[in-house]
Amino acid sequence: MSPASGTVQDFTTPVLYTVTAADNSTQSYTVKVTVAAPSHNYEVPFIPDPPTTEVKVLVNGKPENIANAIITKENGRTITTVTLDSKKLGDRLHAEGSGSVITIPVSNQSDVVIGVLNGQIIKDMEVKQETIEIKTEKATYTLPAFQMNIDSIVEQIGRDVDLEQIQIEIIISEPTEEQLKLVENTAREYTIVVPPLNFSVRGSYGDVTVDVSKFNAYVNRALAIPDGVDPNKITTGVVIDADGTVRHVPTKIELIDGKYYAIINSLTNSMYTLILNHMAFKDVAGHWAEEAINDMGSRLVISGIGNDLYNPNQAITRAEFAEIMVRALGLKANSGAEPFSDVRTTDWYSGAVLTAFEYELINGYHDGSFGPLQQITREQAMVMIARAMEVTGLSDQLPDED
Repeated sequence: MSPASGTVQDFTTPVLYTVTAADNSTQSYTVKVTVAAPSHNYEVPFIPDPPTTEVKVLVNGKPENIANAIITKENGRTITTVTLDSKKLGDRLHAEGSGSVITIPVSNQSDVVIGVLNGQIIKDMEVKQETIEIKTEKATYTLPAFQMNIDSIVEQIGRDVDLEQIQIEIIISEPTEEQLKLVENTAREYTIVVPPLNFSVRGSYGDVTVDVSKFNAYVNRALAIPDGVDPNKITTGVVIDADGTVRHVPTKIELIDGKYYAIINSLTNSMYTLILNHMAFKDVAGHWAEEAINDMGSRLVISGIGNDLYNPNQAITRAEFAEIMVRALGLKANSGAEPFSDVRTTDWYSGAVLTAFEYELINGYHDGSFGPLQQITREQAMVMIARAMEVTGLSDQLPDED
């Protein structure tokens, strides 16, 4: 680490700098800071860089020595940063051909795990439809390279910059204390079954950082279900947004190599956890759709009409169906100017209608209206479902005739 300098308001005590090696041994350096009053300029003497260790990354399941890792501590949190050698990775991917999967395994119980690549290798992987995974003992984050949209990152940076100079970070992290308070508030309404985790992607160049928070197709996360937790007690995965709101995301439980995982698919990055939320509407007992209705209620897709009632035989409107589709897909209802002449921003369904329009689930009528209170027809519902299959990628998994 190079000598540092800068300006401080008050620097009266030495600085303790702790380096953690890959074998979890630590070495501390006490740095004496010289302050020159009255400007409070300071200069820190030479501090050694954190030690690095070579990491075996898997390319299509085969271990390769193409990355280095450092382990540091910040605010009491252990951070493992794995940086891939772009030249070595590029050579291996060229030998493998298109569609390769790169897996970065980290099993040291770090609070934060970061995989680092440069923008050029991400672009090359995008062209060849390749995927990168960050795999810890608690979760696996699987991210197709094209979903990082490196061209959009460059555009947001707003500079004529070489792709090799852009740093892309893919991150799995445990929540901060502030985020844990949000989770505690959530637990008042639902039972949190598995500790939450953050998933994020960011690109940076110099002092500019761009968060990649939205994708145009589902991205997969697998949350490991701890031993002793009954997988049958998990209702669904949820996103906990920064404002504390909670929404369902499509979730299924799978047994992989003898261990249970909750497979979550979503179109955004955020904090995810698993909940238990049993819902049984009083007026659907014995109804032909009882199981499906209660399942959707438990998953927070539908909420009924109040007092634990659903009224299952009531006709559904276009606005209600749009709301259900948005919730079922795990999308966040947005706010903003409405694209339809007969939908006001004050209407309860305005957020869902706007989101459904943004994801091209709905188009409305030729006269610019949507007809939110009209009863939806089977044909209209099937069009929305077909478009939802395109958003989720399900349509790509079926033969054309199906």
